[in-house]
Amino acid sequence: MKFTQISEPATEKPLVIAALQDMGNIGNIVVDFVNRSKKTTPFRLAEASRLSYVLDKGGYVEIPQEVWNYRYAKNIIVFGGGHGQPQTSDELHELCQDVISVAKKHSVRFIYTVGGFHTDRRVGQDPQTFVTTTSQELTGQLEKIVKMTPAKSVITGFNGLILGYAKLAGIYGIGLYGELDEPAIPQYRTAKSVIRTLEKLTYQSFGNTDELDMMAGEIDRKLRSDWKD
Repeated sequence: MKFTQISEPATEKPLVIAALQDMGNIGNIVVDFVNRSKKTTPFRLAEASRLSYVLDKGGYVEIPQEVWNYRYAKNIIVFGGGHGQPQTSDELHELCQDVISVAKKHSVRFIYTVGGFHTDRRVGQDPQTFVTTTSQELTGQLEKIVKMTPAKSVITGFNGLILGYAKLAGIYGIGLYGELDEPAIPQYRTAKSVIRTLEKLTYQSFGNTDELDMMAGEIDRKLRSDWKD
């Protein structure tokens, strides 16, 4: 990975929200929404340095640009969003380690990540968000106000692995995973559920989510017309 420091963020003991694109696009929808809501400013870039695939555009290829931003506002650092995840295990681990290094540098106590929770039940209009944490003590405090993950499972990719690195670093980690039944389709209602739960846990306001309702409605209309991305 290649890391470029643009500036030093003017923030004191912030919380961190860090997530990359995953099933249902939950990670990038939520991160991009929070960045717009908080009007965050970029201060660091992470860029994949190894070419692991190319994009065939139909007769010619293009090299994908895999770049993720660190951004900040008054009391928050937001990492990720955008498109894709690192294509190699080495770069995935290096990226997680860099997020932890940035968190330690700024005396972060809580790292939040978000993603999708695949379920067999028909989710409908009101998906739930489940929470898991890096300690039984923290889970005991949160289970009074949110729904915890209902069963044992393996959480892969950045949006799971970052919790492990937070735990190793002695930083509280909290994962919010919104349920979805169609992981190949962007799930805007699920993202909205995750954002509302994130507000509850962080005591932050991320503003009006009407645009997510509109996007969900547009997806519904396209699906009814037998259109799929």
